[in-house]
Amino acid sequence: MPEPTDKHSVPTDFIREIVADDLHAGKYRQIVTRFPPEPNGYLHIGHAKSICLNFGIAREFGGICNIRMDDTNPTKEETEYVDSIIADVRWLIDGWADKHLGGTPLYASDYFDKLYDYAVDLTRNAKAYVDDMTPEQTDEYRRIGKESPFRNRPVEENLDLLGRMKAGEFPDNSRTLRAKIDMQAPNIWLRDPVLYRIRHASHHHTGSKWCIYPMYDWAHTLSDYIEGITHSL
Repeated sequence: MPEPTDKHSVPTDFIREIVADDLHAGKYRQIVTRFPPEPNGYLHIGHAKSICLNFGIAREFGGICNIRMDDTNPTKEETEYVDSIIADVRWLIDGWADKHLGGTPLYASDYFDKLYDYAVDLTRNAKAYVDDMTPEQTDEYRRIGKESPFRNRPVEENLDLLGRMKAGEFPDNSRTLRAKIDMQAPNIWLRDPVLYRIRHASHHHTGSKWCIYPMYDWAHTLSDYIEGITHSL
């Protein structure tokens, strides 16, 4: 089992106790954390706290910390912010945690093909459906716990529409892909959340390859899975 590499640091709070317990139990071979900003602006002091926590845990327990751009919104993200974020992180970790950087910066957008494949699998298993309601209608139906009239479309029709969404046949906001969960869930955010929306916009990293983009909650959790993140801090 890996031991903390910083001999002056011992578990002193609930986060470090959880990480240490997981290592002692053999739950993970190596600790992998991540700092996953959205590149839609410059970093601020709150980001510094997250950077120090994630890189600090990786350093103390002999793991690595990834920098990942959670870049799922093409209309708000820019390369200028990506470059600034990377420079600031490298400056902040220089000399104490730079050896625990998990390679070159990563991008959620590099996983778009996989994320789409996961969405297709979900749809094929009747766990997601294409919805034609407007954003305003969707919000109202979720608020009152009412099912969309398109919720029970046949699987094959949903798969066809999803493929056509990806091919660019439909205008912005005309259709979404939603998870089929529970419209009566006490947590309103679990009432069939949107997984994909149509955005005919160029992306800073993928260019014009995509016209449907995953929602943050869909992309973020699956990106953690793809990268083998052990602890979300």
